[in-house]
Amino acid sequence: MSTDSSSNPPYLDPVSLTQRRVRFDTTNPPGNEVQCIEHIKALLDDAGIQNQVLAKVHGRPNLIARLPGDGIAGPLLLQGHIDVVPANPERWQHPPFGGYLVDGFLWGWGSLDMKSGIAMMLHAILRAKTGGMTPAGDIVLAVVSDEESGGDQGVRYLVEDHPELFAGIKYAIGEFGGFSFQMGGWRFYPIMVAEKQVCHLRATFRGTGGHASLAAQHNPMTEMARFLQRVQSRQFPTHGTPEARIMFQAIGRHVSLPARAGIVALLNPRFTALTLRLMGVKSRTFSPLFRNTVNPTSVRDGGQINVVPDEVSVDLDGRILPNLSPELLMSELRGIAGPASKIEVLSHDSGLQRPDLGLFETLSDVLKESDPDGIPVPMLMPAATNGRLFARLGIQTYGFLPMLLPETLDFAATIHGSDERVPVDAINFGAGAIYRLLQRYGRTL
Repeated sequence: MSTDSSSNPPYLDPVSLTQRRVRFDTTNPPGNEVQCIEHIKALLDDAGIQNQVLAKVHGRPNLIARLPGDGIAGPLLLQGHIDVVPANPERWQHPPFGGYLVDGFLWGWGSLDMKSGIAMMLHAILRAKTGGMTPAGDIVLAVVSDEESGGDQGVRYLVEDHPELFAGIKYAIGEFGGFSFQMGGWRFYPIMVAEKQVCHLRATFRGTGGHASLAAQHNPMTEMARFLQRVQSRQFPTHGTPEARIMFQAIGRHVSLPARAGIVALLNPRFTALTLRLMGVKSRTFSPLFRNTVNPTSVRDGGQINVVPDEVSVDLDGRILPNLSPELLMSELRGIAGPASKIEVLSHDSGLQRPDLGLFETLSDVLKESDPDGIPVPMLMPAATNGRLFARLGIQTYGFLPMLLPETLDFAATIHGSDERVPVDAINFGAGAIYRLLQRYGRTL
């Protein structure tokens, strides 16, 4: 087992940069981002890169750095988060905050989501500065806290209280996208260009409360249980969106004729639901790209074991396809689950109405330079990132953290999972690609 990545200067070596990020325990909650941000600031200070730290509350800092360009193009934003969700060390082969190198992988919590991405960005901007590069436009680096809990202390705070920091920015790169996957003998690199909307809901059920020793005729807990069972057991209606269409049409140009026929059926509204059903286990990946989704996450009740509450509620994490409305989601929810006492929207982040693909060709060219056999395709993201919050300022975020991954690595299952790890070669691959992006951005080559 090795703990050090190489003899290269740690401020330029992306693997060493990733190791150092992983070794900071930035579990959110509570956050613990201070030391990691301070370390990044010290690296930038030593390199002479202008930066500042801002925080909505003490202990939850965000860092904004700027490498000046020559003004040929507008600024480009590199954005990412350093917080991670809680980990259970007992389920890990190696300590989650150890940053160990084993069998060609860097192991650690957040190594994929997204401390290796932060390291790639840091490598690129530090290399650009130390190498004397003057990019076509300013390069703005935003390293933020609190993404895993909604962004209130991170991007939401920056966008609402300090929008001037992002003036003139049209394009950004961040998570998720640029990682390779195999299909039909071809290697694709999905670049996220759109993501589903976040819509948090609450369903409330009322009944007759009383002492738990007595028979309860209208227990709202029972009604809530029926509601949850129906929500989890039934599929929402399918919808075709332009974002899903451009993604699957791009893939369809390269796959076999039978696979192409399947994609044609998938994009036909009359056959979408049937095609997803015929996909079997693969539909778990593709279904959220054609359906709104709702998952229950927390229950609120009276809080006493010997009391039947007169009111209970369940909070629901809803994800809405681009350009569809929260009202449609609530209608679909009621249609599946039956009438509830009350369903309300707690919060809604809509994102951009339509993706701006103006930077997609440049990102594609960078990936093709890195892997001539790779095929970049635009991707609709079924989850949500901080890009939805930057969208309030009109900024188009692309999921672009390039990684050439082994076919045996289940990328989706590894993120937020025990034994999270990233191939060392993939970190170097991505760092080189992002540096080439800084070279290419805004210039005709």
